[in-house]
Amino acid sequence: MSKLFSPLELRRVRFKNRIFVSPMCQYSSVDGVPTDWHFVHLSSRAVGGAGLVMMEATAVCPEGRITPWDSGIWADEQGRAFERTIAFMQGFDCVAGIQLAHAGRKASIDAPWRGGRPLAADAGGWQPLAPSPIAFAEEHPTPHAMSAADIDAVTDAFAASAARSHAAGFEVLEIHMAHGYLLHEFLSPLSNRRTDEYGGTFENRVRLALRVTRAVRGTWPERLPLFARISCTDWVDGGWDLEQSIALCRMLKELGVDLIDCSSGGLVPFAKVPAGPGFQVPFAAAIRSAVGIPTGAVGLITHPMQAEQIVRTQQADAVFLARELLRDPYWPLRAAATLHADIRWPEPYERARTI
Repeated sequence: MSKLFSPLELRRVRFKNRIFVSPMCQYSSVDGVPTDWHFVHLSSRAVGGAGLVMMEATAVCPEGRITPWDSGIWADEQGRAFERTIAFMQGFDCVAGIQLAHAGRKASIDAPWRGGRPLAADAGGWQPLAPSPIAFAEEHPTPHAMSAADIDAVTDAFAASAARSHAAGFEVLEIHMAHGYLLHEFLSPLSNRRTDEYGGTFENRVRLALRVTRAVRGTWPERLPLFARISCTDWVDGGWDLEQSIALCRMLKELGVDLIDCSSGGLVPFAKVPAGPGFQVPFAAAIRSAVGIPTGAVGLITHPMQAEQIVRTQQADAVFLARELLRDPYWPLRAAATLHADIRWPEPYERARTI
């Protein structure tokens, strides 16, 4: 029997299989409100057989967006706009999840297909926030170093967005602590040069991530699972690394996080990332073993046998697929055939099950 297509239970949520759709920004929202594009994009992956479909990185406040076209959930109308998509996905036994995020110093840029350059105020941009006044790259503006009041406001925004996410009907919530965005910026000594209680030592640098987790877990229902996506390494000497990630994950587990989504990089543009098939899987395996917490593996996982081997050998409890599911929304249906897994197809597609 295929392990990839076996169910997984976290708290009181059951996933029909271990193929999870990673949060993938579409840069297609209007004032933070998802559009018909999101309905088609997300619903297609549910029809395609994934066990969990994650909404893209969704900003907890306007200045937390990467671009002006990011989805947001800082207002009730934004939460309500997700309800149609969630209801559709649930009709296909697909769990709907959302990733809450703040872009930090990587905010206020143009859409990637227009170059992803920083936006000036007269082009719709805004002043980014960060732990320290250190720009992401030479062409990026110097961010505003966050005050104690700014930190309080961001923490409250995560908690309020978690409440709106629950009201909308999401059953999984993920806190984005990776890829060089705000919480990751606090974690890494490369981007955090603060001298107050949020900077310097490891205990200080993880303080905001832990504080946000407590606030979210206090708002998010106990019966629903909470994930955290982390960059397990910056791929730069003297930066955030796997040892610190393991220590952080022990703390996150104590605070009620149920699964660690193990990615890497994104903090600085000069990092040399040894990308290749499954290159981040060892991080998921190491954290799973050292911390005793479920993990998700992500990064250039493209073949059904590759995904099956990852979960069967207990390197991770699930695989998160991103670009492969952009190329083929129906990858899970094809994977089931490759792995001889007997799964339920959508009735209108049944006649395509066999050639």
